[in-house]
Amino acid sequence: MKTVRCAIYTRKSSDEGLEQEFNSLDAQREACSAYIMSQTGEGWKLLPDRYDDGGLSGGTLERPALQRLLAEVK
Repeated sequence: MKTVRCAIYTRKSSDEGLEQEFNSLDAQREACSAYIMSQTGEGWKLLPDRYDDGGLSGGTLERPALQRLLAEVK
């Protein structure tokens, strides 16, 4: 079976609430991780690196974590 490597990218447009112990980025990651884990029988494997952009607008691609993820995909 072919392994499908999966990365999770999370973003929140404002930094409101990001100081909380469990915040929106964590909730997004948890939901994505659960889905990926449900697909392990299909060969999906979650990569350990985190790609989180908190407090950054989605109106531009100039986001550090997104750029790092895109560079690693290439």
